Amino acid sequence: MTTGDADIKIRILSAAKKLFAENGFDKTTVRQICEEAGANVALVSYHFGGKENMFCALFDHYFPHNQIAEIDPTLLNPVEGVKFIAREVTNFRYSDYQLINIIQQEVIMNTDRIKQIRKHVMPMWGMLRNWLKEGKEQGLFQFNSLDNALFSIIGVLLFHRNTEYWTILHEEECPTQEVIIEDLTSFILGGLHYREE
Repeated sequence: MTTGDADIKIRILSAAKKLFAENGFDKTTVRQICEEAGANVALVSYHFGGKENMFCALFDHYFPHNQIAEIDPTLLNPVEGVKFIAREVTNFRYSDYQLINIIQQEVIMNTDRIKQIRKHVMPMWGMLRNWLKEGKEQGLFQFNSLDNALFSIIGVLLFHRNTEYWTILHEEECPTQEVIIEDLTSFILGGLHYREE
C-alpha cells in the first residue's frame, strides 16, 4: 500500500468514525462517509470491502490494543490491576469519545456488530474480572457478588457524565482528566472496601 493509499484509508476511517458517532451506523451511508473524507465511493470497496468491514477496521485501527496486550496480568496485583483498568478506560474515553459513542450505540441497539466490539473490549473486562476475583480471595476486596462488583465498576467507568443532559446538575468546573482518574479510582476501591495497609 502506498503512502497515498494509507492516507486516504485513514481519512475514510476518520470520516466513518465521526459520522457513525453522530448518526449511528445504519443512518450513515457510504456516500456520506466519502463526501466527508473527500474520497471516491469506490475506495470503500477497494480498501475495506464494504461498510460492515469498514466498521471492523475502525476498531482494528483506533482501539488501544497495545496498552492492553502488553500487560501481563500476572505481574500486577489485584489493586494495581483495578487501578490500571480505571486509568486506561478513562484515558480512552477522553481521547476518543467518538469510538465510545459508537460502542455504546451498538450495545444499546444490540446489533450484530457487537460481536466485533466484544473481540476488542472483552479481554480487558476479563482481566478486571480476574483481578476482582483474586482480590477477594486474597482478602483485599469485599463484595457479595463478583458480577455485581464487575458491572458496577464498568458502569462507573463508562457513564457519560459530560453530556448536555447532565449539565443542569453540574455545579463545579470540569476537573482535569488526572483528577477524574484519581476520583474514580478512589470511588471504585472504596466500593470494594479496600483498605491500604
